[in-house]
Amino acid sequence: MERSRRFRHIGLFEVCNTLLMLAVCFLTLYPMWFVFVNSLNSPQQASLGTVNWFPKELSLASYSVVFNDKTMMNGFYITTLRTVVGTATHVLFTAIIAYGLSKSNLIGRKAYMKIALVTMLFSGGLIPSFILMTKLGLYDSFWVFIIPSMYTFFNMVIFMSFFRTIPDSLEESAKVDGASDYGVLFRIVLPNSMAVIATISLFSAVYHWNDYYQGVIYIRSQNLLPLQTMLYKIIAENSMSFMQQQAMAQFGARLPGNSIKFASMMVATLPILVVYPFIQRYLVKGVMIGAIKG
Repeated sequence: MERSRRFRHIGLFEVCNTLLMLAVCFLTLYPMWFVFVNSLNSPQQASLGTVNWFPKELSLASYSVVFNDKTMMNGFYITTLRTVVGTATHVLFTAIIAYGLSKSNLIGRKAYMKIALVTMLFSGGLIPSFILMTKLGLYDSFWVFIIPSMYTFFNMVIFMSFFRTIPDSLEESAKVDGASDYGVLFRIVLPNSMAVIATISLFSAVYHWNDYYQGVIYIRSQNLLPLQTMLYKIIAENSMSFMQQQAMAQFGARLPGNSIKFASMMVATLPILVVYPFIQRYLVKGVMIGAIKG
């Protein structure tokens, strides 16, 4: 009886809202499913471009070509190393700056905040940035992925808002025991800020993993190209000849370019999708606590 009464109270808005959300979910998930299915299809089926809900002829030939390509695997290594190092340095550096600026007694705090705000609203543009990276010796260097992204104003504000929720009594007791400012930060503040650390780590890791633009602009050495930049060149420039030659040597037949593209997309996308659910539960908690109590 109670269940039937519940269904009676469901109005037109709930029905339309549910149908709209289902449509949005379908439009969001289907392109990934299409790529996944065609990456597992046989090369002949993938080249047809037909819509299939499940692989018609299961084949791992495209994945074999991708994983046997040394250039692609080197790009995977560069992207993984960049994500790990870039995320760790970004969280550490941003947390240190945010902790200092969260103190109201910091001399020149308002001036620092205004200067930092300008960096979020305005940028120098591509040419000045390219000249700066060249002058700093970062052009065609792995550190061009790390150093420019060590700090962002938006993430610093999230850190600051969260740090202000930590009781001052904890820091005062630590200083009475002889702890320095860095000791308070690393022993008291950061261990109690795991939610916001996970949130900022997720933001930074997704950025580093998905970014291809810096590799296009600042990297010329093939050994330093990230996986996403290589994928961009494969799709945009249709540079499949070398990998197709490998396929001919391995399978005795020329694999269609679409088949290799689909497999490359999945290799570049799946790792971050696997990691995301483990950190996603901290995302809303970390942002909302800082926003509400800040």
